[in-house]
Amino acid sequence: MNDKNQDILFYEDESSNFNVEVLVKNEDVWLNSESISKLFKVGRPAITKHINNIYNDGELEENSTCSILEHMGNNGKQKYKIKYYNLDMIISLGFRINSKIAIKFRTWANKLLKNYIIKGYNLNEKRFIEASKNDLEYFNELLEK
Repeated sequence: MNDKNQDILFYEDESSNFNVEVLVKNEDVWLNSESISKLFKVGRPAITKHINNIYNDGELEENSTCSILEHMGNNGKQKYKIKYYNLDMIISLGFRINSKIAIKFRTWANKLLKNYIIKGYNLNEKRFIEASKNDLEYFNELLEK
């Protein structure tokens, strides 16, 4: 993963009980296993187990869904390598994990997929309205599609 087009966002749950740091880079979303476990409210070992099963089952390929980022330790000397997983992996995990938040995630994802299949598109109305006011390039791109 190179460093161009990188942003950090914070996903917050509906009741504002927690937030998760989300790395947005090169038109994709990236989370590490700790953030994914926080997102789905399950232990990190369960996330790691599911990730390994997804790769072993051939559902996804590691080289296209995983990226290693280096972070400096607090002392500025030690480097830590942390694996980040893209949206494809996050979606696959959401369909394997059994938690209330994962159920909400699957319901949301199924609704989006149904819209794509039936309508041929899905529209994020809030983003669309904001973009139509502030980002004509995005609005024009949607109109072209």
